[in-house]
Amino acid sequence: MRVVCKLLVLAEFLAVSTISLALSSPNDAYPTGCGDEVGACVGSSDDLRPLRREVYEYGQIFDITHQFNPNTPVGDSDEGIGQFLTLLSSMKNGSDYNFSELRLGVHAGTHVDAPGHMFADYYDAGFDVDSLDLRVLNGPALVVDVPRDKNLTADVMQSLHIPKGVKRVLFRTLNTDRRLMFKKAFDTSYVGFMKDGAQWLVDNTDIKLVGIDYLSVAAFDDLLPAHHVFLKSREIILVEGLKLDDIEAGIYTVHLILSSSKEALEIASNKKKCCKGDMF
Repeated sequence: MRVVCKLLVLAEFLAVSTISLALSSPNDAYPTGCGDEVGACVGSSDDLRPLRREVYEYGQIFDITHQFNPNTPVGDSDEGIGQFLTLLSSMKNGSDYNFSELRLGVHAGTHVDAPGHMFADYYDAGFDVDSLDLRVLNGPALVVDVPRDKNLTADVMQSLHIPKGVKRVLFRTLNTDRRLMFKKAFDTSYVGFMKDGAQWLVDNTDIKLVGIDYLSVAAFDDLLPAHHVFLKSREIILVEGLKLDDIEAGIYTVHLILSSSKEALEIASNKKKCCKGDMF
């Protein structure tokens, strides 16, 4: 289940470095934008190709999901997702339309964990992604930088000084620096939560949405215990495999829209330092 994540930055609080990053890149991931007239984004017949956007509106919207490709990492496989898209009917072969079939593991790329992911009774009872609370999936969020040489232990969580009232946090870690989501082989050395860090979050914060930049919120050495701490209450939502390259720490607004087969996540930022009070 891919999460389509977009980062919206309010211009009046936008850092200059973020503006220059969005406007100066020659990559098509950072286009100059299209006009409002009909066909402005289509291109000429001699250059018919889609714009693959990761940044919109001159740095106001950032896509922080990973596009699927055969090397997209999944689960604990070393081979990536492999061939995931098959064209069953093709106009080139005489069909009236193009019709494709999508097959892949749901724990691939950017995705969320349902409560039934780690609890058999929750799975049997139907606690899938459609059971997740949309109120938690939409609203202000905080992006934090995690110390680069550590898993998320209780001590690390305490050192981050996340204010009470914050309900949504995306953790940017060494995983982003190492570009682990761009490597098809599952890497067990990724940064994640240890059990005590997960328990500290549950006991000492108001966080209900936890996002991280690799396939698992839980560190490999505490894979099951940390997941159990997070998912037991069915109140904390885990978003995994986020693309947080070039995303600065700060306050954002996140919008995550779910169905049984797809998620869509957007984030908006006012780039202010985290403020006092229950704003989240």
